[in-house]
Amino acid sequence: MNSTYTSIVHSIRKFNRFYTNVLGLLEQYLLDSEFSLSEARVLYELNNIENCTSKKLIEALRMDSGYLSRMMKRFEAFNLTYKVRSAEDGRLYFLYLTDKGRETLARLDALSDQQISQMVDKLQVHNQKKLVEGMEMIESALTDNPVSTEEKISIRSEIRAGDIGYLIYLHGWIYAKECGYNHVFEGYVCKTFYEFLENYSPEKDRIWLAEANGIIIGAIAIIGHTSEKAQLRWFILHPDFRGMGLGKRLLSQATQYCREKGYRQVYLETTEDQKHAIHMYTQAGFRFKKEYRSSAWGVDHVELTYEWNLS
Repeated sequence: MNSTYTSIVHSIRKFNRFYTNVLGLLEQYLLDSEFSLSEARVLYELNNIENCTSKKLIEALRMDSGYLSRMMKRFEAFNLTYKVRSAEDGRLYFLYLTDKGRETLARLDALSDQQISQMVDKLQVHNQKKLVEGMEMIESALTDNPVSTEEKISIRSEIRAGDIGYLIYLHGWIYAKECGYNHVFEGYVCKTFYEFLENYSPEKDRIWLAEANGIIIGAIAIIGHTSEKAQLRWFILHPDFRGMGLGKRLLSQATQYCREKGYRQVYLETTEDQKHAIHMYTQAGFRFKKEYRSSAWGVDHVELTYEWNLS
């Protein structure tokens, strides 16, 4: 087991220990209401699964059949549930909540809402948002049917405090991971953004920032150098959000902006290892202009220049 994998395993186990304590608090709260967390979950699923049966509950909750059987007997004794034999299969029983069962479930839901509120009320609003986003990311990563993030992605051009710093981080992290570039590359990116901010004018420049749940996951920019010439810069996309058409959306907005501003020539600089981006550039109309070899940024690479003539 390599060191990176070992670190991941230890981090997950640490989180499990922490969250087990959180669940213990929730469990105790529900025990005060005469029901365990597992029992409350069964009542919830029983109320929401269509044509609910014991088999469906076991599959949904991955629960031991014997444990569920004892639980259902307790529910029936408290007049919370009842069962009806299937008219088509005499061995099959459909499970339902009684009126008392639905009232009990509503009360448990209210108690759970109250308990969660007490846990998160002490957090600042932005930390509440980060907590939910983190939970959604965990669910997405660990399920075969990940939570859809596409509808939560937005693109904005307003520059806010912290945006450029985060983009510098994103460039440094992605290019180190995928291309082996060192800290010198990150310093180069810092310099280019410094020059951009120092000379930024919304009349000639535009940057598009793609966000998922309020976190920047991609960007592209057009920098106007003259009334006729501009540069495309900082086209980047987080690896987790590739393959869903977001890169094409960003590039399309950038090229449309160039047309609207009347730029006659747009150029960009990239490296030969950015093959997917280069393919997108050429599809958009950019043509290869020149290349040169470099040993900057800690690795030997080939830097390329592409141009797009709109005249």
